[in-house]
Amino acid sequence: MSKLKSEDIEFNKRVALRVKELRLNVNKSQSKFAEAHFVDRQIISRWENTKDSRGISIHTIKRFCKMINISLKDFFDSELFSDC
Repeated sequence: MSKLKSEDIEFNKRVALRVKELRLNVNKSQSKFAEAHFVDRQIISRWENTKDSRGISIHTIKRFCKMINISLKDFFDSELFSDC
């Protein structure tokens, strides 16, 4: 596996921060959010992990968006992605 560029690592970090931001708007607790959506809390933790250079796939982002009833456009329509 090739090493990610710094801008790719930064993008992955922004995605993780956006997941956390949106999850907090829905439910303050990772555990409660996970329980409500029938997923493991550790999965939510990994999605929000800013130090994981792998990041999450667009398919996972789409799945998360469905969980909170927003579009992919809404997910990326954020200050975090304004310069991307």
